Amino acid sequence: MVQALSINHDNTYNKKILVVDDYSSTRQMIVEALHQSGYQSVREAENGRDALAIMKEELHHLVISDVMMPCMDGMDLLRHLKEDHPDTAVIMITGQPATDLTVSAMKSGAVDFIKKPFNLSDLLYKVQIYLREQSFTSGKADAAVGQSGKALEQTHDLSVKSYIYDSLENLEGENEQLFNKVADLALRVVEGDACLIMIHDEETGEFHKSVSKCYGDRLCGEESDESVLPFLRQVIEKNAALMIHSEDHPDISPSLICTPLLIRGKAFGALCIRKKKNRGVFTSKDLYYLTSLTKRASLNLENKVLYESLYVNVLDTFKSLVASIQLRDHYTEEHSSRVTAHAVQIATCMGLSHSEIESLKIAAALHDVGKIAIPDDVLLKNGKLTNTEYEIIKTHADIGEQILHSIALFDYERSTIRHHHERWDGKGYPLGLKGEEIPLGARIIAVADTYDAIMNDRPYRHAQSREWAIEQLVQNRGAQFDGEIVDCFLRII
Repeated sequence: MVQALSINHDNTYNKKILVVDDYSSTRQMIVEALHQSGYQSVREAENGRDALAIMKEELHHLVISDVMMPCMDGMDLLRHLKEDHPDTAVIMITGQPATDLTVSAMKSGAVDFIKKPFNLSDLLYKVQIYLREQSFTSGKADAAVGQSGKALEQTHDLSVKSYIYDSLENLEGENEQLFNKVADLALRVVEGDACLIMIHDEETGEFHKSVSKCYGDRLCGEESDESVLPFLRQVIEKNAALMIHSEDHPDISPSLICTPLLIRGKAFGALCIRKKKNRGVFTSKDLYYLTSLTKRASLNLENKVLYESLYVNVLDTFKSLVASIQLRDHYTEEHSSRVTAHAVQIATCMGLSHSEIESLKIAAALHDVGKIAIPDDVLLKNGKLTNTEYEIIKTHADIGEQILHSIALFDYERSTIRHHHERWDGKGYPLGLKGEEIPLGARIIAVADTYDAIMNDRPYRHAQSREWAIEQLVQNRGAQFDGEIVDCFLRII
C-alpha cells in the first residue's frame, strides 16, 4: 500500500524546545546556542520534575535532556514524555555513556543519544533534523506513518535532504567560502572525521586542494592528501562516487567516501570524507546523502558561475554608458567610483550582508547613468541652473531606472538608483518618499553622493573643505539624510 507523507511548511525555528539539565552552565550554553541559531521559543528546566510541570503548561516539540539529574532523572522523564506526549522528540545527553543505557534510551523512545563532551554544531544539526521530521509527518498521515518503519526511514531521508538543500540554497561568498561550508555540512550529515575537497586541472591532470577540514576544527595532516589521490583519479575518470572500507589503511580507516563535483555532467573536482572512529563504516545511506549534497552544491555553483558571468557582462555594458558620460563630463565616472567606495564603507559599518553590499556596489556605480540623456548645455553649464534646467537634471534619476528596467537582475538596484535623491523629510525627488519608505541603499548613496559632490570641483563651483562637508551632513541629519547613516559615515571618514 502506498502511504503519503504530508508536509507542514511551518518554520522549524518557531517550534518550542525545552532544555533540561541540572548543570546550569551546560543548560545555558545549549539555550544560547539555540537562540543564536534562530530558535525563538526555548525554555529550560533543572530536572525531570520541573520539565514535566512545564510540559503541562505548554507542549514542546523537542526536549533535550541530561540523563543524571536529581528529583527525576532523564530516563524517568523520557518514559513520562513517551506516555503523555508521544509526539515530542527527545534527545538524551549524558557524560557517562554506556551501551546498555544508550539501548535503553532508544528503546524507550529517544530519537538520539549524545555523549558529553559534545560539539554544539552536531547538536544543532540533530535538532534541525528531528524538527523537520515532525513537519513532514504532521497532519492526517501521522497514524499510518507512526507504525511503519519504512515510512519513518522515508521521513528521516526527507528531513536530511531538505536540510541539505536549505543549507546550500543561499550560500554566499567566494568559492573557497562555499567549499568550506560544503565540507562543514558533509562532516555533520554523515558523522565524518575529516573532509578534503580537491579541484582537478584537466590540462595537467593535477589536483589542487581547495579545503581540508577535520571534525572539531582541529588541524588536519597533509600526509593523507597524497594517499587519496588514486581514489580521486578513479572518481574523476568514472564520473561516479566511490566508497571504501578498510581497518588497516590509516587514511581510510574505518571508511572513506569520494564523490565527484560536477558542472554540466563533467567532474571538475571531488569531495572525500573519512568516517569517525568507533562509529562503524559508511553505509549506502551515507553515500546517498553525500551524493545528494555534492550534486546540489555543484548545481548551485554552476548557477552561480552562469549568473556571475551574465551579471558581469550586463554590468560592463552599463559601466560603458557611465564611461560615455565621462567623455562629456569627466567628473561623473570618478565621482561614481568615489561614491561607491564611501557607500561600501557605510554599509560595512552598518553590518549589511554580503549580498546587500554587492547590490549597493552596482547601484552606486550606476547611480548617475541617467545623465547620459541630459543635454550638454544643462549637464555642463558653468553657472547656476534655472528652474527649468534643474527640472531637466532631476529627470536623470527616473531615466537611470528606465535604462535598467528591462534587466530583471537589477530590480533592487533600479529602485536604489531611482530614489537616491529622495530626502528623509519627504522633500526630495522623484516621488517625495519619506523616512524608511526610501530604500536603504538609496539613503546610503544620498549621504556618500552629497559628501563627494561637496568635496570636488563642479562646473559651477570649486571644491569645499572636508570640515564644511561634514558640517553640511550634520546640519541636514534627520532632514535631508537618515541620521543613523550620517552617524555611521562620520565614524569612518
